Amino acid sequence: MAIETSEERNRSSDVAQDEERVYLDDAEEKKKKKKNINGLEQESELESVEKIFEAKEVPPWQNQLTLRAFVVSFILGILFSFIVMKLNLTTGVIPSLNVSAGLLGFFLVKTWTKLLHRAGLLKQPFTRQENTVIQTCVVATSGIAFSGGFGSYLFAMSEAVAKQSTESNAARNIKNPSLGWMIGFLFVVSFLGLFSVVPLRKIMIIDFKLIYPSGTATAHLINSFHTPQGAKLAKFYFDFSATYVGVGMICPYLINVSLLVGAILSWGIMWPLINNRKGDWYSEEHSSGLHGLQGYKVFIAIALILGDGAYNFFKVLGRTLFGLYQQFNTKDISTVLPVANRSSPVISPTLSYDDQKRSELFLGDQIPSWFAVGGYVIIAIISAITVPHIFHQLKWYYIVVIYIIAPILAFCNAYGCGLTDWSLASTYGKLAIFTIGAWAGAANGGVLAGLAACGVMMNIVSTASDLMQDFKTGYMTLASPRLSMTLAFLVQSIQLLLLVYRNMSILGVEGFSALPKHCLTLCYIFFAAAIVINAIRDTVGKKRARFIPIPMAMAIPFYIGGYFAIDMCIGSLILFIWRKINKAKADAFGPAVASGLICGDGIWTLPSSILSLAGVKPPICMKFLSRNQNAKVDGFLNS
Repeated sequence: MAIETSEERNRSSDVAQDEERVYLDDAEEKKKKKKNINGLEQESELESVEKIFEAKEVPPWQNQLTLRAFVVSFILGILFSFIVMKLNLTTGVIPSLNVSAGLLGFFLVKTWTKLLHRAGLLKQPFTRQENTVIQTCVVATSGIAFSGGFGSYLFAMSEAVAKQSTESNAARNIKNPSLGWMIGFLFVVSFLGLFSVVPLRKIMIIDFKLIYPSGTATAHLINSFHTPQGAKLAKFYFDFSATYVGVGMICPYLINVSLLVGAILSWGIMWPLINNRKGDWYSEEHSSGLHGLQGYKVFIAIALILGDGAYNFFKVLGRTLFGLYQQFNTKDISTVLPVANRSSPVISPTLSYDDQKRSELFLGDQIPSWFAVGGYVIIAIISAITVPHIFHQLKWYYIVVIYIIAPILAFCNAYGCGLTDWSLASTYGKLAIFTIGAWAGAANGGVLAGLAACGVMMNIVSTASDLMQDFKTGYMTLASPRLSMTLAFLVQSIQLLLLVYRNMSILGVEGFSALPKHCLTLCYIFFAAAIVINAIRDTVGKKRARFIPIPMAMAIPFYIGGYFAIDMCIGSLILFIWRKINKAKADAFGPAVASGLICGDGIWTLPSSILSLAGVKPPICMKFLSRNQNAKVDGFLNS
C-alpha cells in the first residue's frame, strides 16, 4: 500500500512538471539521444521532423501537382502581383513573400479539404509537398512583377519619364510601353535564370549549406502546419514583428558579424570621410546622385560583390574540373561531383537523420546538367535573335556578352541571397545599365540599350536567387527539385524609381569617366580586397576562418544601409545567450522561434499592403531622428 501511494505521488509530481523540464534535465537529454556507428550524436526522434513522416511515402513530383494547388496559386498570384506592383512603385523595397504565400496557401487548401472531409468526398489529403507547390507558384508569379521592370527599367524608357530628365531625350532613347513588345521581351529573357544555377544547386544547398533564411523559414512554417511536433514548436511565436532578428537567429554568427563590420566600415567610416570631400571629389550640385556619394555606395558595393562572387565561382569551377579529371583517370563511379547527373549519390553518415533523408531525395531526383546547359544555350540564341528586333539599339553581340557573364552574376546573387536573404538583382541591373550604355554610346541610343540590358540582367539574376530559395524550401519539405524547376518554368511562361533608372543609364553612356573622383580606384581596391580576404580564409583553415568576415556579406550594408545589421546581430546575441543557458533547448526551439519572428512580420505584409492599396492611413506615425534633425524639426514646429 505504501509503495502504491509513493508511486501515485511520483506520478502526480511528474504530471505537474512543466514540459520544459525535459530540456533542462541533462540526464533525460542524454537518454533521448542516440549514437550512430561512428559514435556521433544524432537528433532524437522527438526532435526529428522527418521521423514523423518516415512511414509516409514521398509522392513522385508529378503527383505533387494538383488542380486545387494551381487554382489557389492562380488566385494568390494575382493578389500578390498587385501588392508587389504597389510596393515597387512606392517604396521600391519588396519584402520576401514566401512566408505569406505558404501560410495563405495552407489556409485556403486546408479549409477546402476540411469541408470535403466532412462531406466524405476527400480523395487526396493535403501534403506539405502540395503546400510547397503553392508557395513556389505564387512567389514565381509575383516575382515577375518585380524583375519584369514594371516599376523600374521598362517605364524608364517611356517618353513621360524622359521629359522629366534634361538629357538624352532623342527619339532613339525613347520607347513607350506596349503590351505586345513587353510580353515578347519578358518571354525570351525570363527563362535564362532558371537554367543558369541548376547545375550548382548541390553546391549551394548541400556543400555550402547556405541558409536562404526566407526559404528556411517558409519550410519550417510548412512543416509546422503538417506535423504535430512542428506545430508544437512553432506555437505562440507568430505574433512578433522582428524579421531581421529572426533572420539573425537563423544565419551563422559570422554572417551577422560580417554585416556589422561592413556597416561600420561604410556608414561609420567611409561615407562620412567621403562626404567631407564634397566640393573636391564631387560637386555639391551632384551630391545626391550617382555623380556624388551615391556613386561610391553603388559601385564599391558592386566591386566587393563581384570580387567575392568571382573568387567563389572560379573556386567551384576549378574543383569541378579537378573532380572530372580525377574521375576520368581513376574511373571511380562513386566520386560525387558538385553537379547533377548522379543516380546514386553518396550521403555522409555523419549527417543527422533529417539531413540524410532530405539529401537522399534532393540528390536522387536530379535535374540533368545537360538539360540546364542546353536550355540556357538554346534560349540565349533565341533571345540574341529576338531582342534586337524589339530594341534596335541593343545589338546581338551585346546580348551574347551579357549571357556569357550572366551565370557568374547569377551565382553571385544566389550565393549572397543564401547568406543574407538579400537579392541584389537591381544592383546587377544597374551594372548592366552602366557597362552596356557606355559601350553603345549616346549617339547610338545607349540610354535605351542600357535600360534593355538592365532588364535582361535583372531577370536572370533575380530568377536564379528565387529558384534557389524554392530549392531550399523543397529540400526541407521533401518536395522534388524537379518540381521547383518545372513550376518556375511554367509560371515564367504565363506571366522614385523610374527617373533614377533613366538617369543611371544617362550616366552610363558617359562612361567610367563620369564617376566621381577616385571612385574607380576604390572599386579596384575593394575588388582585390574581396579576393585576398577569401584566399586568406581558405588558407588559414576552418578554425581561424571563423574570425575573418565574408566580403559578400560586408558589401550589402555598403549599398542597402546598416540598420538591419544591428537587428541581425541582436538575433545572434539572443541565440548565443540561449545556447549558453541551455544548448539542447536552443537547438530544438531556435529555428521555430526565428521562423516565427520572420513569419509574424511576413504575415503582416499582406494586410498592411491591402490597407495601403485602400488608402488607409495609420492613426499614429513614429519616427526616430538624430539629435540635430530633431532640433531642426522642433525649430520648424516652434517657428
